[in-house]
Amino acid sequence: MRYVAAYLLAVFGGKREPAVADIEKILGSVGIECDKTKATLAISQLKGKNVEQLIEQGKEKLSSVPAGGGAAAAAAPAAAAPAAAAAAGKKEAPKKEEKKKEESDEEGGEEGIFGLFD
Repeated sequence: MRYVAAYLLAVFGGKREPAVADIEKILGSVGIECDKTKATLAISQLKGKNVEQLIEQGKEKLSSVPAGGGAAAAAAPAAAAPAAAAAAGKKEAPKKEEKKKEESDEEGGEEGIFGLFD
């Protein structure tokens, strides 16, 4: 994703056909080491294509992706039922689960989110 983003930045910055050096320079400006193999792959897949059209096609594809969080909200009551049953048997179990969730949230932090774009 970062290589595509750097390619797009180069195109929107005036380069009609960005080279690996252009992508390397853009990524380096924000402290990211450039993998030349991945940069070359991104360039070869985007070469000769109209980026504005690609963005429009991407928007169309993303419009069909649900983003309202309805699935998570529907799953929450289903997940709560077993937890409630366990809580009826043991009152300490939910406290331990909450602590584990808090710890995992702290460990992942924002890095966990941005790791998706590697």
